[in-house]
Amino acid sequence: MQALEPILSKVADLVWNWPLIVLLLGTHIYLTIRLKFIQRYLGRAIKISFSRKAEGPGDISQFGALMTALAATVGTGNIVGVASAVAAGGPGAVLWMWLTGVFGIATKYAEALLAVKYRIIEPDGAMAGGPMYVLERGLGQKWLGILFAVFTAIAAFGIGNMVQANSITVLMQETFNVAPWISGAVMTILAAAVILGGIRSIARACQVLVPFMAVFYVLGCLIILVINYQLILPSIILILKSAFSGQAAIGGFIGAGVKEAMRFGVARGLFSNESGLGSAPIVAAAAQTKTPVRQALVSCTGTFWDTVVICAITGLVIVSSSEWTRGLSGAALTKSAFSAIPYIGPLVLTVGLATFVFSTILGWSYYGEKAVEYLFSPRAVQPYRYLWIAAVMVGSVATLSSVWSFADITNGFMAIPNLVALIWLTPVICRETKAYFQK
Repeated sequence: MQALEPILSKVADLVWNWPLIVLLLGTHIYLTIRLKFIQRYLGRAIKISFSRKAEGPGDISQFGALMTALAATVGTGNIVGVASAVAAGGPGAVLWMWLTGVFGIATKYAEALLAVKYRIIEPDGAMAGGPMYVLERGLGQKWLGILFAVFTAIAAFGIGNMVQANSITVLMQETFNVAPWISGAVMTILAAAVILGGIRSIARACQVLVPFMAVFYVLGCLIILVINYQLILPSIILILKSAFSGQAAIGGFIGAGVKEAMRFGVARGLFSNESGLGSAPIVAAAAQTKTPVRQALVSCTGTFWDTVVICAITGLVIVSSSEWTRGLSGAALTKSAFSAIPYIGPLVLTVGLATFVFSTILGWSYYGEKAVEYLFSPRAVQPYRYLWIAAVMVGSVATLSSVWSFADITNGFMAIPNLVALIWLTPVICRETKAYFQK
């Protein structure tokens, strides 16, 4: 695996380069225009999203579906990914990341709408949906559905499981000197207790965990910003200037132009909120909803909370700390930026990352099992869950640089068939949206 790492890293860089970035961001802008800026209904969408009562057929409430999707989406990308973007693209990357979230709301809305419209009811009464069913039933291209499911099943073990588990065990060891096998064993037991119960058990856990972790992390970051209040306005001005003029070399920072700010900000924003990748619609299809549009409105708020709020606040904390000028990157930059504030900083980072990671493992387990169910049959789900739980422990104690690169590649490949469906079925999305709002 060590020998493969340079090759996988180059392929991952190639996949997440301009062609895919342009395709994803272009789809965000295209759907925003075609849907006449669906983002204007965000206030109504947030209000609907907090409803916990059954609004129609489905397995879990709309709120439960949103919390499960947020559990999978809000992860290391919101903390470490933001730091990586700032380190590579300068402070301006934060603005491009934020704009990606704003336009990505339209794409998250569109893919959730299609997922509910083309979902099916399994023989046992459970709902099943997502891009694979959209590709099969909406486009009549089952081979693309199979391709998407294969990429999802593979990517899930990387991005949604082992690299997540590894990131928290490393942090626990560095911060509290806890052996990886101990924190890994605890995480594995907790994951088993939730995942073996299926989507209803996962949704119940996420409805408790996600609001707590989001509020705790955001409040912690706001406290850090209040302590550094004198640096907030200069940091915002720096972010805006750097986004359109680049950032000259300073301290250990080697400098970055507008191209780098845009590339890394957009790429990490897309990677963080997963709009267009096709993962979140899988759980949206399980929601108890009357119409596809209603659940689509609920689902699109996930991108707002993930990128427009959490990533933006993280970016402001990192930029205002000035630690990025020392040449640090990724986890090292994140830890250094938060550790600059005694007591509060390390606590916010550790608890935030631990809860983000655990929730991601829960959410992605459902994505993976639905992909496996589509490829094989419902009988494959239970063995898959046991394999998933074992992978949590493996990820906790292994060195996973190669797995991370491989997960990046397959995660990027998920987007291509999903975007084909979104663009091809845009008239359906617009027709459903128009009919709903005319009522």
